[in-house]
Amino acid sequence: MGKLENKVAVITGGAGGLGKQTAQTFLNEGAKVSLVDLDKSKLDTVRKELGSDNIISIEADVTNEDDVKNYVEKTVDEFGSIDVFFNNAGIIGDIAPIDEQSLDNFNKVVSINATGVFLGLKHIIPVMKKQKNGSIINTSSVDGLRGSPNLSPYSTSKHAVVGLTKTAALENSEFNIRVNSVHPAPVTGNMMQTVEKGLSESQQNEEAEVKEALTESVPLGRYAESADIANVVLFLASDDSKFVTGSQYRVDGGMGATS
Repeated sequence: MGKLENKVAVITGGAGGLGKQTAQTFLNEGAKVSLVDLDKSKLDTVRKELGSDNIISIEADVTNEDDVKNYVEKTVDEFGSIDVFFNNAGIIGDIAPIDEQSLDNFNKVVSINATGVFLGLKHIIPVMKKQKNGSIINTSSVDGLRGSPNLSPYSTSKHAVVGLTKTAALENSEFNIRVNSVHPAPVTGNMMQTVEKGLSESQQNEEAEVKEALTESVPLGRYAESADIANVVLFLASDDSKFVTGSQYRVDGGMGATS
């Protein structure tokens, strides 16, 4: 019997590498999965690649409250409940010092990474309150626990996720709703390729040099793989962590030990 047998999970950012890997991990453990993303074509591709009858995909902008209400309602209509919420959608945004950042970029990053998390919490928590049970995992970052040069909008938004996580955990403990956050190191995939390119341009270095420096900043000597993060998310989603709430889980290859 899987760790999420007969559980229903919602995953935002479902078309990305971490969303897809976590969906596969959840499905392997017996869950039914609702995948949410703004990119419908990628979402459809991921759903086909996962090849399960226990999955639905829903196109949604996580910053649009009507879209958020819709993905919550569609999931409940299809599967009857929401037991796990992986509140994962996010972007990096432009890479530049604070005095070169545009307000439009700052607002966009904060809107997706923080407001999107808030709206997900706002509309999924009532479902879990009725059930008197649920686990929510918010995706933050190592940059949600430290400063990060040239990534001020991203770091700001990921710090905000920590505040939302702690507050939601305290507000909802009486309903047996657990709320935690994960804080990945750099993860192999498109997002880190964007970071490498942006930093190479701002530092006037080759992308390979930037990647080498970023890799060396991780004590374990490599980027994380999506599965490294998904396995921790599974732990937080399952009853293995039934006495864990309001916590920040670093999945960072030892980066937190250096500060």
